[in-house]
Amino acid sequence: QLQASGGGTVQAGGSLRLSCALFGGTFSSYAAGWFRQIPGQEREFVAATVWAGTAKRYADSVKGRFAISRDNDNNMCYLQMTNLRPGDTAVYYCAASSHPYGLGPKHFNYWGQGTQVTVSS
Repeated sequence: QLQASGGGTVQAGGSLRLSCALFGGTFSSYAAGWFRQIPGQEREFVAATVWAGTAKRYADSVKGRFAISRDNDNNMCYLQMTNLRPGDTAVYYCAASSHPYGLGPKHFNYWGQGTQVTVSS
């Protein structure tokens, strides 16, 4: 089970750190990622990291502003978001892939509940 937290409301230019906890499993067995969804739109890929955190992938829209990291010892994954923009407003979901090196969005087959991020202008 994946559980995301850390969402909230922030002004444009601000920062937030999202956390994702894995319960009932070993995070090092999975690639980890973050996706987001705006109401009425499809869910979109944000960032992903392989099981060891040694390779990462980002959506073009967040490159240079967001950073994904993980702590396998504590079964946690994080998304540090900086220089937030109103267009980043969405529900953010953490996800895991049973393919430990799978960075492609289609690899992700386990999903947590979302956490709302709202960026005001």
